[in-house]
Amino acid sequence: MALLEMEDVRKSFGGLQALSACSLEVEEGSIAGLIGPNGSGKTTLFNIVTGYERIREGAVRFRGTAITNSTPERVFALGIGRTFQLTRIFTRLSVVENMLVATQRHEGWLRSVLRPAGSASEHRRAMELLDFVGIARLADAPAGTLSYGQRKLLDLACVLVADPSVILLDEPAGGINPTLIGLLAQRIRELNRQGKTFLIVEHNMEFVMSLCHRVTVMDFGKTIVSGPPDVVRSDRRVLDAYLGTEEADGDEAP
Repeated sequence: MALLEMEDVRKSFGGLQALSACSLEVEEGSIAGLIGPNGSGKTTLFNIVTGYERIREGAVRFRGTAITNSTPERVFALGIGRTFQLTRIFTRLSVVENMLVATQRHEGWLRSVLRPAGSASEHRRAMELLDFVGIARLADAPAGTLSYGQRKLLDLACVLVADPSVILLDEPAGGINPTLIGLLAQRIRELNRQGKTFLIVEHNMEFVMSLCHRVTVMDFGKTIVSGPPDVVRSDRRVLDAYLGTEEADGDEAP
């Protein structure tokens, strides 16, 4: 049984059909990739899984239990964490203060108002995670001074505070330099060895194909193919989705 399942998910915005009969399974302990042209519905699917969008048709299951149309808070509490294309950090707070805010968010409102934030153990854990993602030296810097790539690493560290079993990453390598991409890939592999499951939306094909155990391709709101990276890379439907039939035909040898 898959750890995370999306079955026949459909979603429309007014007259626009964003998702149509979209199905996807993520096996426990895997690094799964989700790719497709812009507008194919990848982020919409993430939003549905994590409770930011509701659906009338289809099902989402976690460990075999239906979580369709659950709130983001319930999804998060079950052990599903995510990042966003645009990082959600507090730019006027320091890096470590962002981590402490993430700790309070994880614990819930009641406990956070009953005791002061930033205990020694919380601060130690925050620093451990910042060190893990490679930005501990910036702990006291205002988060607004971080580079785009460093903000993404902070975003990941904030998600890790809750110790989720599944982590959904929305374009983690987008807009960051090759050195930070390499660091990010190393950290994802290390977390995976520790038992974390990943589902990653990404446009950087080299990043996806070298990192993921299984890749699913979306086009026009549907999942069109799923399999190991080498199989997906050469699939005709993938070439058509990214290049268009005419362009893909032109790449073939005479």
